[in-house]
Amino acid sequence: MTLKLNDHYLQKFIRPDEYQGMRGAVTAAHEALISKTGAGNDFLGWTSLPDDYDKQEFARIKVAAEKIRNSCDVFIVIGIGGSYLGARAVIEFLKSPLYNQLNGTLPDIYYAGCNISAASLNELLAICEGKDVCINVISKSGTTTEPAIAFRVFRALLENKYGKDGAKDRIFVTTDRARGTLKSFSDAAGYETFVVPDDVGGRFSVLTAVGLLPIAVAGIDIDALMQGASDARRDYACPDIDKNDCYRYAAIRNILYRKGKVTEILVGYETYAQMFNEWWKQLYGESEGKDGKGIFPASVIFSTDLHSLGQFIQDGTNNQFETVISIENSGTGFEIPVDPDNVDGLNFLSGMDLDAVKKTAMIGTLLAHEDGGVPNIVLELCDRSAHSMGYLIYFFELACAISGYILGVNPFDQPGVEAYKKNMFALLGKPGYEEQKAALEQRLGLN
Repeated sequence: MTLKLNDHYLQKFIRPDEYQGMRGAVTAAHEALISKTGAGNDFLGWTSLPDDYDKQEFARIKVAAEKIRNSCDVFIVIGIGGSYLGARAVIEFLKSPLYNQLNGTLPDIYYAGCNISAASLNELLAICEGKDVCINVISKSGTTTEPAIAFRVFRALLENKYGKDGAKDRIFVTTDRARGTLKSFSDAAGYETFVVPDDVGGRFSVLTAVGLLPIAVAGIDIDALMQGASDARRDYACPDIDKNDCYRYAAIRNILYRKGKVTEILVGYETYAQMFNEWWKQLYGESEGKDGKGIFPASVIFSTDLHSLGQFIQDGTNNQFETVISIENSGTGFEIPVDPDNVDGLNFLSGMDLDAVKKTAMIGTLLAHEDGGVPNIVLELCDRSAHSMGYLIYFFELACAISGYILGVNPFDQPGVEAYKKNMFALLGKPGYEEQKAALEQRLGLN
């Protein structure tokens, strides 16, 4: 089994009849998703994506990835939110957060357009100095501020270095299939383009070209990734929460939410899980946080954060629960050496594998947090492979949709994200925002 939900550390917090009480809501959510009658039903392309993806584009992604690997030292992925988080999460989870130091002959991969930081941009430009560079700009429209600025900068860098004809062979664009500023510009410039599907929202897009091209550049088996997602789709087709761990997870989240557990902390025990946690936070935060509702998504890496947030989780406001991802077969190990002088008093650990110590720390933490009144869901992932990663991605995407429907929100829109953009555009003087600019300046006491 690729993934198993362990509910042992929930038994003090959820009664059997509470699971029974969720069956109707889970079934209704399942039917709304399958029949495509629920809110946001025009953004459900991700549900069938593991099997119904564009095979011709998939083949082009592999060819482009090989071309990028053979022609550059540095590969810049330009995008924000779901346009870069999924790819970075998968690359660091399956390879390493130190990928650029350990990648051998593969290109270094950096990320731009995911912030508004002059310091970050200048540092990336310094890294590119004297290097062969390729870029992949990912944007549905091409007019989102952060990636548009980064694309403007790196396009100029490539054109100055290689000329326009040379640059076009190093610029890869993932955008709308047929319309939008970026699509029109790319077609005119002769860039190779890949598709952001109309029916797949950004935070659900990691298994499209949005995520697959950078993932393939990093040398990861994207066939195995898609197969894992396909297997998860098959395994989670039944709405019975006794047989479907994905739906059971969605039900548990809502049971705990109704008990006042309004924060979910995703727990990883490996540093390579940190960016996956960031992807997960966007998926759930943007999907469920609306209409005055939602479980706040937070994350930690243990045991590191046990020495910072551990105190709060154990003895703080007690309004949170934890979801722990446990990698059952890590595929690596390290034997703790003997110290002849036993200076640190830890010779009782000598000869033990560090991974076994980590798992013991996890069990000790689970028991302590259970005693502290913190429910824990444990997701046991069989290994650290591309197949398992694809399986886990689909698990969380599907659970997010079901959980959102149970919560009574549209999991596929993000109206709140637009608010800051409108204010920023107005204050910066974008044409068409004059009235809003005047109102904001009045609020700020500027006129």
